[in-house]
Amino acid sequence: MRDWVLVARAAEVVAVPVAVPPVPPVKAVHAPQPNQTMNIDLCVVPWTHDGQQAMVSVSVSAAATGRVPAEPAAPPTRAEWPGQTFAEPAIAYEDQMRDYVAKRTAQRLAKGQRTHQRRQKQAERAEGLARNAELRLQRRRVRLARQTGDVAWQAKRQAQRQADQAWQCSSKPTRRERRAERRAQQAQRQAEWVARRAQQQQRQTEDAAWRDARRDLRAQGAVLTVAVPLVTAWLAILVMVDNGTRRCFGLPLFTVGTHVTAELIVAALRALCPPDLQFVISDNGAQFIAEVFANFARDLEFVHVRISPHRPCTNGIAERMVRTVKEWLETHSWSSPEDLEALLAEFITYYNDRPHQGAELDGLSPNEFARRLADCSTC
Repeated sequence: MRDWVLVARAAEVVAVPVAVPPVPPVKAVHAPQPNQTMNIDLCVVPWTHDGQQAMVSVSVSAAATGRVPAEPAAPPTRAEWPGQTFAEPAIAYEDQMRDYVAKRTAQRLAKGQRTHQRRQKQAERAEGLARNAELRLQRRRVRLARQTGDVAWQAKRQAQRQADQAWQCSSKPTRRERRAERRAQQAQRQAEWVARRAQQQQRQTEDAAWRDARRDLRAQGAVLTVAVPLVTAWLAILVMVDNGTRRCFGLPLFTVGTHVTAELIVAALRALCPPDLQFVISDNGAQFIAEVFANFARDLEFVHVRISPHRPCTNGIAERMVRTVKEWLETHSWSSPEDLEALLAEFITYYNDRPHQGAELDGLSPNEFARRLADCSTC
């Protein structure tokens, strides 16, 4: 096996082959006995689901933020890098160097473009939030000014009612003397009423304009978040699968969603763990590295095996089980946790009795494979 490195020599760059010792393939090791080792993992699904919708792939930590991809992630493609051009011996050296420079330039430009788009989107979202805050501040100021004006208007109306009562109680000679003043007051009142009606109409116009501005901001926000919609209602599922037989022990459901705690996990495991369990394999999630989980491992006397960080394939059995659960649920519908719990019970029966594709099972179902292992151990 060979790799290629660039070596600077005087004023030129040369591609020099470097011998790399081959890495021997690592054979997967599975538990030889049923109920000996268990793989566990957490997954989240929406609170409600329509069987026509796609089931997005999202982790517990991503769901806690409320930002998830709008469409399912595309299948991973084979990684490519500019240095692969030196692995083609049929290409001339000059062409290899030009191809390498072109690919590196395109890589930098693509990375810069993605960074620019991300920053531009963040700036637009921040601008929208600032405009929303300014609109709310203006609205608050307008309401305070209106309240002050309404108080003054009510005080003036009260003074006018008192003046009318005093006029009614006055004598006829006094009325004759103040008749001109009375007419001037009535004319002023009429003008004030006209101004008041115009003010009410202006307020309605301002309110409509404010609602339109708020509606436009919400529409712009929806466009910005269409790629990362906000989902706040989640249900968490604990996947429990036997390492040797692939048999599903259970799928406990937690209505607290992303707020599931180590105490809840331990309670579910305590009810479903087999008595002769020796090893439990999990990732490094907050629920699995908590002190409560460590105490639970000491109580049941099993070894907690935590996988290497950023290596989910080490817990591949549980990860594949999560994928199988979501693929099966994608074609079903539920509108409440009770509906989903019934579906999960149906899935466990379906999964444990169906033929399995695993090489060790040789097409047997997990239940049948576990029975054969148990029979062999008693022979």
